[in-house]
Amino acid sequence: MMGRKIVGDAREEIGMVIMLALVVLAFFGVVVWRDSSRFVVVKYRMTSPKLLKRCRIVMLSDLHNKEYGTHNGRLVEAVHAQEPDLIIVAGDMVTSDGKRTQFKEPLELLRQLALRYPVYYGTGNHEYRIKTYRAVYGDKYKGYAEALRKYGVRLLENGRVYLPEYNMEICGLELGRAYYKRLRRRHMDGQCISRLLGKSRTDCLEALIGHNPDYFEQYAAWGADLVFAGHVHGGVVRVPALGGVISPAARLFPKYDGGSFEEYGSRMILGRGLGMHTIPVRAFNPGELVVVELEPGA
Repeated sequence: MMGRKIVGDAREEIGMVIMLALVVLAFFGVVVWRDSSRFVVVKYRMTSPKLLKRCRIVMLSDLHNKEYGTHNGRLVEAVHAQEPDLIIVAGDMVTSDGKRTQFKEPLELLRQLALRYPVYYGTGNHEYRIKTYRAVYGDKYKGYAEALRKYGVRLLENGRVYLPEYNMEICGLELGRAYYKRLRRRHMDGQCISRLLGKSRTDCLEALIGHNPDYFEQYAAWGADLVFAGHVHGGVVRVPALGGVISPAARLFPKYDGGSFEEYGSRMILGRGLGMHTIPVRAFNPGELVVVELEPGA
């Protein structure tokens, strides 16, 4: 009798463990489903004595062909609600997916936004791959770039544009594939950014679109007052007190996973992105529409 009781108790405990595991899995599944299909609006504020007037910027990054409602209607409405003065795109609006690569979602989104706002587009590693791997992608990037320019989007492929109204320059840094390798971080020498963009200006607010946040210290050393970055997707899954779990470079708990960071007098706004690729989930980490309020002042 005692043996039967022990077996019965063991079965009951195993059943409770299985039930608990199923509840946890179900909860995690709901979180993944919810966070993979929504975005939140995140706001930051920065003052600079170099700025002539207030400027509200909406930053988009890492859409990866994601669609929030028909023709990204939910995302467009959220941008309109912020009443931005201009829009910054910090790369990876498309996913480089071999012969299946297509541009419908980012083109439709940016077409709608460019009708109302100046849009400045800095490229990420996915745009760079489509542009340079011609054996795989042919002339697909050329068509994408031509469509964007037709809509009035300003592509900044190692380019820069000065906005006298604000006394602000926006620079789009395009790094090669070597700076996006998995598992290891490539060294960036002190003259790399100057070779690509030229020297920074000190007489205006220098805003740099640098898709990969791993090089924030180098961006700051170059002379960027403000950096717009993406790429890390918030670490895919976020853990309280520890932050994002994994970066696209397959490094655990990356230093820069999302939010606002400061180094050497420079500030980086790192968006957690709007879409997904490779690991097609988000957990405790919804997409982000980033708003940056720039104001004159000390």
